[in-house]
Amino acid sequence: MMFNNLSEMFQKQAYKYGKKKYLLFNDTTYTYSSANSIINRVARRLKAINIKEGDRVGILLENSPEFIFSFFALMKIGAIAVPINTFFKEEEIAYILNDCQARFLFSSNAFIEEIKDLENIVDGFKNILTYEDIKLSAKNPPINMYNEIEKIDDKDFPANQSIDDTAILLYTSGTTGNPKGAILTHRNILSNVDGCVKAFKINRKDRFLLFLPMFHSYTFTTCVMLPTFCGCSIIILSSVMELRKKTFRKVLIFKRPTFFLGVPQVYSALTKAKMPPWFIKFIYPVKIHVSGGAPLPEETLNNFIEKFKKPIIEGYGLSEASPVVCVNRLEWQKPYSVGLPLANVQVKAVNEEEEEVPTGQVGELIIKGPNVMKGYWKMPEATNNTIKNGWLFTGDMGKIDEDGFVYIVDRKKDLIIVKGINVYPREIEELIYMFENVEAAAVIGLKDDVNGEIPVAYVMPKEGETVDTHALKDYLRKHLANFKLPRHIYLVDDLPMTATGKVLKRKLKEQIKEATKNN
Repeated sequence: MMFNNLSEMFQKQAYKYGKKKYLLFNDTTYTYSSANSIINRVARRLKAINIKEGDRVGILLENSPEFIFSFFALMKIGAIAVPINTFFKEEEIAYILNDCQARFLFSSNAFIEEIKDLENIVDGFKNILTYEDIKLSAKNPPINMYNEIEKIDDKDFPANQSIDDTAILLYTSGTTGNPKGAILTHRNILSNVDGCVKAFKINRKDRFLLFLPMFHSYTFTTCVMLPTFCGCSIIILSSVMELRKKTFRKVLIFKRPTFFLGVPQVYSALTKAKMPPWFIKFIYPVKIHVSGGAPLPEETLNNFIEKFKKPIIEGYGLSEASPVVCVNRLEWQKPYSVGLPLANVQVKAVNEEEEEVPTGQVGELIIKGPNVMKGYWKMPEATNNTIKNGWLFTGDMGKIDEDGFVYIVDRKKDLIIVKGINVYPREIEELIYMFENVEAAAVIGLKDDVNGEIPVAYVMPKEGETVDTHALKDYLRKHLANFKLPRHIYLVDDLPMTATGKVLKRKLKEQIKEATKNN
């Protein structure tokens, strides 16, 4: 391994690329050297308030340079970073802080309602750490990291962590219950980034456009750790909403990003964006478009290729694998596949007896490699059920072809069994997405006395449009066996989703159950 820990990685890049632009945010630019100076000062302040090696510290910040400063300052002193979903409410934030016994939280005025009572509901909680003035009626007033920061020594000091020490507690999105804390080591992250460098063929001249939430493992590894590992520049947008503004075109023209990490909804929006052919041909700077976080509908992929004359590289991963497992390559892709495993990662498809299934057959995907987490925080039973003999059991159903390309079929838990026959919701959802005016769709199984389960579809029309459910049923009938056809199709105004656009089917089922009970 090139580095012993993540702090050493950043420090060495700061020596090597000191004057190079590292972070570009609005009208502010930080070089590797100036960012390193701030990180050293923040780290010294953290030590001064008695944050020790191994302490867990939450990060609840919007996309910003300060998120990155906070993370590397924690790595510097050997603390464990706990990124928190910025869409969470007070109760959900408190659950995570209590679960990992965090005493401090980096946050800002954007989350004042969610953080104002934390000292009363989080055991042992001490203080909010911030980079701006926050007015809270707390026993211990928030500590502003920027106050008199210039008076603090900014010289480097070594981080003493070994490569197998814990760096991050990454809480899963909670698609199957309360979030679980995936324990990721410095080795997990560094090995995953190293595999991504080879897969994407990144060089130090690349510029990464970061607009998806930084707290998400997908964004964090590929748009923060990867460019830092390679000495690249990172263009930070405060949120995905920035893509809808005129500033996005200015970013393309003046900041020239070459690496674009998106989710299916973003690519769908790009296909509809007003961007003339001459602009795409002569000015549009992006070379690599990567999609993940949720399945990429066939219609979106085809429309994007037609408009931009460039492919979208689909990949696959999960928080427990740091997160990248597979990705298509620029030089070799297969439609509807999530690509080949990273160079240092093994993937198999296995049956219920945990035996490898033949090529092309569907089974549960299991993963082995240096990117696989240590386990779940204080959940030995869940860890043992998920990691067996070094193999991570993903809960995702997939198949592997003769060339080693991986295809995701569905979540194991989302499988619908109709009269003893397996029905994979994703197959039905893919077809629904291709129907006119559909923005999002989810197919779930509901209990049925005759069939065991029946597929039911929930469809969200595009804004200002409607979907003809009768025509949709006729369309599906032409493409699906009768037992796969949704028994009911319901139009809904919205669907519960994760930050990366994955439908939370557990939450959808809870909503349906609640609605049924009330009726």
